[in-house]
Amino acid sequence: MIASEVIKKKRDGGSLSESEISEFINAYTEGSLPDYQMSALLMAIFLRGMEEPETLALTRTMLHSGVVLDFSDIPVAKVDKHSTGGVGDKTSLILGPIVAACGLAVPMISGRGLGHTGGTLDKLEAIPGFNVELSLEQFKAAIKKHHIAFIGQTKEICPADKKIYALRDVTGTVESLPLICASIMSKKLAEGIDALVLDVKFGSGAFMKSPADAEKLARSLCAIARGYGKKVSALLTNMDQPLGQFAGNSLEVDECLEILKNEASPHNKKIQANTRELSLQLSAQMLLLGGAVVNLAEGYKKAEAALLSGKAFEKFEELCLIHNGRLRELPKPKHRLEIKAKDAGFVQSFETEKIGLVGIKIRAGRSVTKDVIEPTAGIEFHQKIGDKIQRGDLLFTLFGADLELLQRTENDLASTITLGASLKTSPDLIWKEI
Repeated sequence: MIASEVIKKKRDGGSLSESEISEFINAYTEGSLPDYQMSALLMAIFLRGMEEPETLALTRTMLHSGVVLDFSDIPVAKVDKHSTGGVGDKTSLILGPIVAACGLAVPMISGRGLGHTGGTLDKLEAIPGFNVELSLEQFKAAIKKHHIAFIGQTKEICPADKKIYALRDVTGTVESLPLICASIMSKKLAEGIDALVLDVKFGSGAFMKSPADAEKLARSLCAIARGYGKKVSALLTNMDQPLGQFAGNSLEVDECLEILKNEASPHNKKIQANTRELSLQLSAQMLLLGGAVVNLAEGYKKAEAALLSGKAFEKFEELCLIHNGRLRELPKPKHRLEIKAKDAGFVQSFETEKIGLVGIKIRAGRSVTKDVIEPTAGIEFHQKIGDKIQRGDLLFTLFGADLELLQRTENDLASTITLGASLKTSPDLIWKEI
């Protein structure tokens, strides 16, 4: 293989063969190909795209650059969920315990937050002692015994993806459909799962802003999963407003605990309703693909029963024991700052991405990977689209350890909500199922 010829071929709009893709990627992963040539190919892919066979070949190469887990000795279906991310998206912490409590295995290799969207590992690490860095042997043993565990991407899992993603992040090539699909699916396929449910978000707080772009991504991800013989489904979900009551790591864990323990107050139930509903809908999809039920209605009923009976919460407690998390020591914020309405009206819209950026400023999220998160920092949402607001009503509450930091972001957060004189219908949570 002559690397420059492969780059020129893709630059000129050609279709790369599987051998060209695999030799190029493997050479870069092994260190015999320099960053500048990998960067050039990434930019060529970003500009020219890839055909489906190329994307499959790229996924396959990244998948087999490391270990592919084998759970064939576990006699139940292995099912996972992947979300493209959003503000307040915490469903993994609810649906994982639900589905495991219903008898399926849920091996989750999750990520950390970067940019305006949160990460599952950061939420779990807000629980003192919670260790997400289990070895693959410990991970496999936990799945076999408990049917649930959460870990981050280890050095053995898809090392090609890990190295390439770091380069994409600094070369302006993140927003490429084939590169996104190969990155997501190589890690998910490495989990040794039988089925995958996708939560592909669109709207002001999502990576994909339009339903059409979200559907295109969902169909591409589904095509790869089916190409590997996996059962797959996708929900296209709305992120034009934050999901649930909180964004911020320990705060989101608290919200999940209220839902899992069925202890929310009437007000909290209203604000948390979309978190609970989406968790149940995704759980139903997972149960159906895993063969635990015969249709979605039965899946929803079974998932809700696990929630209402307390079995899902018991599984969450079990999860904490697996990872040495001390749930009773979940930290509480030192400071809070309330933001109230200066006018009356109906909630028309949120600038959800801007809310996520406020989260970064108060250290609830990261702008770069080396940023240190403050686990109690976050935002509470008191209103949803369509709610009627009176002057002086609570809109948001800021939380964190640094009061001055909260005060500096107060105006930024207040500007993210728009009120109007007319009643606005709240958007449907789930737009489409694929």
